[in-house]
Amino acid sequence: MPKKKKFKLPGPNDRQALLFERRNMKMAESAHAYVRGSTTKFYEWLDGIEGHTLPEGPAIWICGDCHTGNLGPIANADGRVEIQIRDLDQTVIGNPAHDIIRLGLSLATAARGSDLPGVTTARMMEAVAQGYEHAFDRSSRRSVKDTKPEEVRVMMKEAVRRTWQQLAIERIEDIEPSIPLGKRFWPLDNAERAEIEALFKQREIANIATALRKNADEENVTVIDAAYWVKGCSSLGRLRYAVLLDIDGGAIDGDDLCLIDIKEGLKAAAPRYTTPDVTKRMPRDNAERIVEGARHLTPWLGERMRSARMNDRSVVIRELLPQDMKLTVEQLTQDEAVKAARYLAMVVGKAHARQMDAAQRRAWLSELRRAKSKSLDAPSWLWKSIVELVSSHEGGYLEHCRRYALAGAL
Repeated sequence: MPKKKKFKLPGPNDRQALLFERRNMKMAESAHAYVRGSTTKFYEWLDGIEGHTLPEGPAIWICGDCHTGNLGPIANADGRVEIQIRDLDQTVIGNPAHDIIRLGLSLATAARGSDLPGVTTARMMEAVAQGYEHAFDRSSRRSVKDTKPEEVRVMMKEAVRRTWQQLAIERIEDIEPSIPLGKRFWPLDNAERAEIEALFKQREIANIATALRKNADEENVTVIDAAYWVKGCSSLGRLRYAVLLDIDGGAIDGDDLCLIDIKEGLKAAAPRYTTPDVTKRMPRDNAERIVEGARHLTPWLGERMRSARMNDRSVVIRELLPQDMKLTVEQLTQDEAVKAARYLAMVVGKAHARQMDAAQRRAWLSELRRAKSKSLDAPSWLWKSIVELVSSHEGGYLEHCRRYALAGAL
């Protein structure tokens, strides 16, 4: 039996080439993976359409990159779990219609990957419209819980039952207080380690680890281990660290461990509104922008996030809880695809609606319902956008695979 090729751990100067190769590989795995990773292609399409093509919604915080992989179970301080937006790297104050379209594109691509007929995609877009509108229609008596598809119900049950040990096994493959180096975790240099240790000596940053724990003291938070984290797809290449903290010296017994995710905040490519009021409301620092967006869109997540500076770069720091999981929407049946579309659109709608007053909600709901065609119970701009985007992204995916293959990676 041939021996497994040993993975050579890269130093800080060798990371970028490997991360670029990994990103290309992940995007070549499927058309849906390509859609999730090619965020800028979506923004280029938005930039190229005529101004009147889409309705202009209220100026609120939007996800900016609202694909299915950026939604999932999120826990609050009391352990309650809900499906919410979980990645806010591209969050800006912008047009809520952009989130609806991005979600619709992701769902349509998942349907194509599940080999579902085109008529199912049309029904899914109707479900997206219905679910999103439901979040704004206070007169509707239908229970939100009744709309959860089976896949979401199963994932939420799993999330509620998860423990820190399960999180450790999934994220770091070990429940001992250390981060094993390998393909997912790479070594730090002395300067990186020193910066991370200095970061958690700041009371405001150490408070992330103690905020959810009773009687914990920020002065008793220490860094046990840290590593460069090879994670994500479109974010591969930016600073990303996993940090294991000990709180009140309990790690020796396997208690009071805390896993922290440090991620570089880059300038958002998502289109934003540029009125003076919006410019004033939106922080210029990228990490501060991400944290502020999280507090508006996903308060449960925003309450355990902080912004900071590291190596003269803007970074977002968040505690990972066992309940935080990525939602995977693949290999769907026709019925489950429609249910998933309706429910996830409702999640996004709730995140948008909580930022609007009653008058804004009524006006936006009226606009969404006004633009529907006779043949499809969804806004015509949504359907036309999805058709154009699916076509361009499938072509882009094939071209990406061709370049990837010619580079000798396949």
